[in-house]
Amino acid sequence: MATLELHSIVKRFKDNTVLDDVSLAVDDGEILVLFGPSGAGKTVLLRLIAGVLDADAGRIVIDGEDMTGVDAEFRGVGMAFQNFALFPHMDAFANIATPLEARKTPRDAVRAGVESVARLLKIDHVLTHRPRALSNGQKQRTALARALVGSPPVLLLDDPLRNVDAKLRFEMRLELPRLLADRGATVIYVTQDYKEAMALGDRIAVMGQAGIRQIGTPEEIYLQPAGLDIARLFGDPTINLLDVRPSRDGQGIHVALSGTRVELPAAMEPSVGRACVAGLRPETLHFVKAGTKGAVPVTIEAETPLNEKTVTLARTRGGREILVSRPAGTPGPDHGEAFLAVDAGSVLMFDKASGERIAAGGPAAPRKRATA
Repeated sequence: MATLELHSIVKRFKDNTVLDDVSLAVDDGEILVLFGPSGAGKTVLLRLIAGVLDADAGRIVIDGEDMTGVDAEFRGVGMAFQNFALFPHMDAFANIATPLEARKTPRDAVRAGVESVARLLKIDHVLTHRPRALSNGQKQRTALARALVGSPPVLLLDDPLRNVDAKLRFEMRLELPRLLADRGATVIYVTQDYKEAMALGDRIAVMGQAGIRQIGTPEEIYLQPAGLDIARLFGDPTINLLDVRPSRDGQGIHVALSGTRVELPAAMEPSVGRACVAGLRPETLHFVKAGTKGAVPVTIEAETPLNEKTVTLARTRGGREILVSRPAGTPGPDHGEAFLAVDAGSVLMFDKASGERIAAGGPAAPRKRATA
């Protein structure tokens, strides 16, 4: 295993700054997920760590050693590229074996290592096939197997399940953490799938324009997103965002939703009198009976069953849409007028102008690149 540190990394392509002053640290054996939209610089960051690209500024330190000027083959890094990068003239076995062959590993050990990782990734039946005879999912797993087989201390995985079918993708989400733990590597894992990020990451680094917007555990990212941009990326169905202006009177802090007073906790004091956006996760809203204190009146527009849950589209008296999610089989209205209870403790409040979350009990969090 190894530690990995990035110090003030900058990367430009002509006039386009892709990464600007990016810093982070990954602990021994940790799985850090890089998550963000396409074009955020995730793959570029991996290529810089691997030594395929050179940074314009900053330092990359692996296990205490500065990698500036160190060629890719001497960095102790394994990488599964997004575009597979398989040798077309070699079969899957030979492609996977290349890191071991480069070390002049004995033939029996090469075969044992390749067959072991191939079984784990369910491609042992196609080891004699060349890349042109493999499906995209098999190519992706072959590239992943090649990265894993040498047990490198640092492992870089660039969206390795992107081309895998839904069933296998779900299985691999369950199996990969164990597989990676067994290998003992320090891992940076890139994905655009928030469920994958939540399932695999010890921590998640959310990337935005030219840098890292927030780093935290999956729970911290979901429950305490640094801004609206991050809140929108996590959750299915997506978070409800409603313009509000919190007020305070003798009874406490509140907002008006659908003409109804909704109480907020005292910790929301920093939001009082400000133009804000309230974030309501669909699963924190619940249907209640008419007359329930604080119940918000809505009109049911549509209902969609989605296997494990049912999603309801409702509309407030002011015409604003609200999504409500409840476990499948849970009773709830499917038409006409209904009433919602809002879990005040789960309301997220964002400054409307900056988009930053207003931290309970303190001022709005400043917009800055996260470090860890």
